[in-house]
Amino acid sequence: MNATANQNRTEGQNRRNGQNQGEAQNQRTENRGERSFVTPPANISATGNEYVVELDMPGVDTEGLEITVEGNELTIIGRRKIDLPDGEACYCESPQADYRRVFELGPDVDTSRISAEMDQGVLKLHLPKSEKAKPKRIDVKVA
Repeated sequence: MNATANQNRTEGQNRRNGQNQGEAQNQRTENRGERSFVTPPANISATGNEYVVELDMPGVDTEGLEITVEGNELTIIGRRKIDLPDGEACYCESPQADYRRVFELGPDVDTSRISAEMDQGVLKLHLPKSEKAKPKRIDVKVA
C-alpha cells in the first residue's frame, strides 16, 4: 500500500525545507471547486491478515464520510461540521476545510472486504489482505 506520488513528493520537499511532517500535513491544502481540503495525518500498520489505516479527522461524523475504491485507488473524503461561535474570530489555527486523502492500494489488498469505523474523530479502515497474499505454511511429510 502506497501514498500517492504527489503527497510523497510534497512531504519530501517539506522535510528538506525544515518542516516536520505534522506541520506539512496541516499546511497542505487543495482547492477542488468550492471546497478546500486538507490532508489528514495517517498511521498505517500491517499484520499477517490486514492493513489498518487510522486517520485523524476531527469534526467529521459518519454522515460526512465518503470512502470509495476505484481500481487500485482508495479515496477518503471527510466533510467537517463547522460550528463557529458567535462573534469575530481573533485567532484560528485549525483550517476551516474538509479532509481528503488518496492511497494507492497494492494488489495484495482485497478491496471487496474493506471495512471502516469512526470513533471520536478517528477513522479506522481495515484493509484485508487477499488470500493469495497471506503467508502459507507448508507441512513437510516424512517419506
